[in-house]
Amino acid sequence: MTNNKLRAIAVTAAYAAGEKLLERYYKYVRTDAKFKSHYEIVTKSDLVSEEIIITEIKKHFPDHRILSEEAGQIAGRSDYLWVVDPLDGTHNFSMHNPLWAVSIALFYKSKPALGVVFAPALNELFLAELDKGAWLDGRRIKVSDYKDEKVINTFCHGSKVKDIEKALKYYPYHKLHDLDCRQLGSASLELAYVACGRVESIVIPGANSWDVAAGALLVQEATGKVTDFDNKAWKLKSPDMAASNGLIHQEILRTINIK
Repeated sequence: MTNNKLRAIAVTAAYAAGEKLLERYYKYVRTDAKFKSHYEIVTKSDLVSEEIIITEIKKHFPDHRILSEEAGQIAGRSDYLWVVDPLDGTHNFSMHNPLWAVSIALFYKSKPALGVVFAPALNELFLAELDKGAWLDGRRIKVSDYKDEKVINTFCHGSKVKDIEKALKYYPYHKLHDLDCRQLGSASLELAYVACGRVESIVIPGANSWDVAAGALLVQEATGKVTDFDNKAWKLKSPDMAASNGLIHQEILRTINIK
């Protein structure tokens, strides 16, 4: 299996899903959304995008395994595992806010190999390959070198009350002590923004693997740092994630862990 083919299929799937999502985005009516939990929604667009991505992967790699947000686990015999969020930032999508993305990651024997984050409404494609760097529309990217009072931090959280409460405790400290602290509403895009230096960090209590798998590799390949809240290397089953430019990593871990 060549890396070129794997990369090509990931990018093709992201573009195909993104094109269909963009078509639906301009026609979308918010009342079409259905609730999965007290604050999580799903739309027909999530499902349409997911079907496009899974079909493209299975057409070329029928024995590969897939983990996707809506479909769950799709079995296979291969050591390759695709981790897919067909529409990350569904709330933003539903409000005609352009901060949403298609996120596709590939793992080989439990190690990240490839990550693609495509933001159709912004026409930006982020790509990372293990040991080959991270790219935005063909341009090499790296994390920022900002620290101290000029830092911009972001945060997301899972759907459990404890994760929301943890994020809300973190927010005021960095809002008051740094340049800004924001919730953009799409974990994959926020990770991509850490990777290209638009923001310095993101913390995610209750991180879902499909939301963050591609973005984690982007940050790592852009010379940033990605861990769990105990400062251990992030893994696919880690319950939390902290990602940064590395210069402020200890500080964000300290504040997210304040009781």
